[in-house]
Amino acid sequence: MINTIGTSIRDLYKPRPGKRLRISSYDTTGGNRDFVRIKSGESTTIFHSSGAGCITHIWMTMMEEADEDAPFLPRKVLLRMFWDGEAHPSVEAPIGDFFGMGHGLTRNYSSAVLSMSPEDGKSFNSFFPMPFSDDAQIEIQNDSERTIRLYYYIDYERYSEPLDNPFYFHAMWKRELTQGSNEGSLDNALFSFSGKNTTGDKNYVILDAEGRGHYVGCNMNIHNLRSTREWNWYGEGDDMIFIDGENWPPALHGTGMEDYFNSAWCPTQEYHGLYHGILMGGESNWSGKVSYYRHHIQDPVMFDKSVRVTIEHGHNNQRSDDYSSTAYWYQTEPHKEWAPMPQVADRLPLPDILPFNERSMDKCFDY
Repeated sequence: MINTIGTSIRDLYKPRPGKRLRISSYDTTGGNRDFVRIKSGESTTIFHSSGAGCITHIWMTMMEEADEDAPFLPRKVLLRMFWDGEAHPSVEAPIGDFFGMGHGLTRNYSSAVLSMSPEDGKSFNSFFPMPFSDDAQIEIQNDSERTIRLYYYIDYERYSEPLDNPFYFHAMWKRELTQGSNEGSLDNALFSFSGKNTTGDKNYVILDAEGRGHYVGCNMNIHNLRSTREWNWYGEGDDMIFIDGENWPPALHGTGMEDYFNSAWCPTQEYHGLYHGILMGGESNWSGKVSYYRHHIQDPVMFDKSVRVTIEHGHNNQRSDDYSSTAYWYQTEPHKEWAPMPQVADRLPLPDILPFNERSMDKCFDY
């Protein structure tokens, strides 16, 4: 087994095992057609490597041939990854969501492991290490209406023997139209803050995995579907991470949705840091679409048997909004299989609800 050198600046001078390689979409004739075409409804394997290795960097960009700014293209194209001959992918997500931004949109941002770069966030990058022992494949599926052009680099290292590591990289996307309480005759304060959640059973589930490993983060996208002139903050939902089947309250219990993403006070400002950020802050009175990320690079969540990463959709799960997320984690194989990827029509964002001109409250408070 090979024990590889790390990637910190302090390790740069140390000899590294293996050989650095790349598979890209360059024009093998020497011309400038540096892309692959993927027809509508078709899938293409863009990376296949046999033997032991580790993917260290992925760069991609794409466009529809007939429409460079095709709407919601990042939700229509799927990314899948398979390690060591497995039949069920370890990575499956719409390509935009995998690289950190939901709603079928792109934004310029940079984090320690994922980024979208200019122009207009259409240059996708991943620096997650992705080791494999015998075989690795990356597949792109085009569910858009037209042929796409895909440009890519996949940088990796090849080794003479497998790494001294049992964990494989995983990523999974999901979406849910959450079912909250019926507002009925409740006033806004009771709807927003009443009730007690003492089980976590109805929380939105970001990740439900079995095996041994560690959860290393997620991005989460919320579309506020409530139309009201009253205080319309979509959050207040606590994060609850249940490790190895523990009961409520879990050891990792948070204080609010924005708090889990390392922000505060019902934020609307866009921000991107190494390990957390807000790519979309929403519209007036917290209407519209938002997008957050939290990467547990310095503080991974370890589990020996299972992990269930959840968050309330509004306090006590009382809100009905459009949630989607991509979870990232490492674990032993085999992994727990997840539900089939929804058809493209069920992945597309819902129409926007026109925002009100002004917020009805200047601040948010805990009750």
